[in-house]
Amino acid sequence: MSDFHTVLKVDLEENLLPLSALLHQRGVAHRVFEENGRQVVAVARAEQAQQVADLYRAWRAGELRIELTGRRAADAPHSGKRWRDAPITLALIALSILGFALVYLPTPVQWLGYLTFTPFRVVDDSAVFGSMGGQYWRLITPAFLHFGWLHIVFNSLWLWELGAKVERVMGRFNMVLLFLVIALVSNASQFAFGGPALFGGMSGVVYGLLGFSWVAPLLQPRWTIRPTPVLMLFMVGWLVVCMVGLVELAGFGAIANAAHLGGLLCGGALGAIFGLASRLSQEQPP
Repeated sequence: MSDFHTVLKVDLEENLLPLSALLHQRGVAHRVFEENGRQVVAVARAEQAQQVADLYRAWRAGELRIELTGRRAADAPHSGKRWRDAPITLALIALSILGFALVYLPTPVQWLGYLTFTPFRVVDDSAVFGSMGGQYWRLITPAFLHFGWLHIVFNSLWLWELGAKVERVMGRFNMVLLFLVIALVSNASQFAFGGPALFGGMSGVVYGLLGFSWVAPLLQPRWTIRPTPVLMLFMVGWLVVCMVGLVELAGFGAIANAAHLGGLLCGGALGAIFGLASRLSQEQPP
C-alpha cells in the first residue's frame, strides 16, 4: 500500500461499500483494507484525498445519499447474520430462555421467587409479596422471566434484531451497561405504577434498545443502527395499542405497559448521551 495515500480510518463495523461504489463511479482509484483493528481508505492520487474526505463527511452527515442497486447491493455484508459478533445479546437471549424454563418446568417455586422484583410466597393459592430488602439483583432479574411461548419467542427475536446491531457498534461492555440501566429503569417503572405483582420479560429492554437505536444516530451518524420508519411506527403503534387496553380486552393477559414506556424513554435518553459523547470526544477528523 506504499503507493496509496491514507484518507480515512473508521471502525470495522462501519459499512463502507456505498462510499466505495461511489468512488468507483467517479473514477477515484482507491483501496479499503484493515489495519490495526480499523478500516482504512486510501487513494492512489494524493490530490484526491480531500475530495474523498469531503464525500465521506457529507455522506455521514446525511447531506449525500448513496443508493446501491443490482449486484453491489446483493454483495453488501449482512451484519445481522454475524452472530459471533454479538455474544452479550446471545447471552441475554439464553438467560431469557432459562427464565422461561423456570416458569414452566416443574421447578421449586422459591427458585422463581429469587428472580421476581419482590420476593413472594404462595398462601391459599395466592401470591403474597414481601419487601426487596437488600436483594438488589431483583432490580434486574425480572427481565429474564417470560410467561408464554409468544412472550419468549417475540422478545428473543426483537432482542436479536435490535441488540445485535447495537452491540456491534457499541461493544460488549457498553452493551452490558445499556442492558443493566434499561432493565433497572423499566422494572422500577413497572413496580412504581403497578405495585407488587408477578411481572417480567425483556420487552422493556427491547423498547429501550429501540429508543437508543433511533436517537443515537441522530447525534452520531456513523452509527448505522437506526431502525426503519416502518419498524418504528409498528413498535410505537403496538405500545399505544397495549397502553389503551386493547390487548387485554382481546384476552392476551396483562401487559407491563409502564416497563415498555420506561424502557423506551430510558433508551432514548441513553442514545442522546452516548451519541453526543461520541460526536464530541471520539469522532476524529481524517
